[in-house]
Amino acid sequence: MTTLLEVRDLQVTRANRQILAVDELSIRKGETLAVVGPNGAGKSTLLLALAGLLRPDHGSIVIEGVPVVPAQDLAYRRRIGLVLPAPLLLSTSVFGNVAAGLRFRGVGAAETRERVDHWLERLAIAHLRDRPAGQLSSGEAQRTSLARALVLDPQLLLLDEPFVALDSTTRAQLLDDFEQLRMEAPTTRVLVTHHLHEAVRLGDRLAILLDGRIRQCDVPERVMASPVDADVAALVKTEARVRGHVVASEDGLVVVDTGAGSRTDVEGRARRLLDATRATGGAAHDDDTGRVGGA
Repeated sequence: MTTLLEVRDLQVTRANRQILAVDELSIRKGETLAVVGPNGAGKSTLLLALAGLLRPDHGSIVIEGVPVVPAQDLAYRRRIGLVLPAPLLLSTSVFGNVAAGLRFRGVGAAETRERVDHWLERLAIAHLRDRPAGQLSSGEAQRTSLARALVLDPQLLLLDEPFVALDSTTRAQLLDDFEQLRMEAPTTRVLVTHHLHEAVRLGDRLAILLDGRIRQCDVPERVMASPVDADVAALVKTEARVRGHVVASEDGLVVVDTGAGSRTDVEGRARRLLDATRATGGAAHDDDTGRVGGA
């Protein structure tokens, strides 16, 4: 897959404290890169730097092989769509909000109407076309914000916790819509979230950001199955899993045969393991048979 954007040695410092230090990060054309980490990890800082709303202290951003300074490059910023946790809508109608960027770029009235109506319909807010932004629910406002970004046909869509302020029902509906959009449209997306399940569900790749640094970036399955260190494992709550079958169970304890050793007298060794566990009040292990644990 072709690389759209590269981040190299990007550093942001505030109050003499480094809050972001990304040595290298590539974003591929057409993918959804989900950036996940706890609060304060530097996720929003990274997104704002990519959007040109925050000037990094050091580093470079390269789009399609050309270095850019987002804060100074209008052509670059016009290739970017941004959706924030709070929609920040204008004091006008839903249609007026979604059309604002097109009008600013000098797009004609007929084309503006066609493009806006398409996204209002696609995001199920066409019935709200003439409603003032101040009368929208949180979910309706966030859909309007998303339509306002998508109507510009951005090459790169940046989403900063777009579902965080929504109730559970609205959140689930918007997640479904976003997943469908991800399959339909070729837009490259960077989704920032502290919800791991959202990142795994929506991301083609998963970037783990801890203490301002990208600790691991890979497809979700590999990150979940093979975290690179204990900190990443703690974030994704990885548990060791082995295949096997239960050969004995008693009083809430089980013995699992993993097939790792000789199968001679499996039941006998299982009985001895159960007896030993009850005697010690803990867990006894036998490398050939498997493991014993509380049910």
